[in-house]
Amino acid sequence: MPSAAPSPSRTFAADVQAASELLSALSSPIRLSIVALLDEHGSRCVHQLVDALGLTQPLVSQHLRVLRGAGLVTGSRRHREVDYRLVDGHVAHIVRDALAHAGHDRPSRASA
Repeated sequence: MPSAAPSPSRTFAADVQAASELLSALSSPIRLSIVALLDEHGSRCVHQLVDALGLTQPLVSQHLRVLRGAGLVTGSRRHREVDYRLVDGHVAHIVRDALAHAGHDRPSRASA
């Protein structure tokens, strides 16, 4: 007997949960910056990200671990270094759109 397809509401709930986890992984300014840099440059090793962000290596590595755990970045070993890149362009698109939205001119509170 074939199993029943998941109900639309169950599928929607699973999609909402997955989207929430994605946005949670992107909820740090440092992680947004890492994704933006990887989008711009294709791939970067940790020391290049450290230099670009002006942060410590352990802090950058900690944030890369979160992004890897969420399945947003992947690393490939090249000699003693690991090159990190985005898994796909969807995440970069989300980050580009969020940055563009945040950069829009907003009325000041004084004029509101």
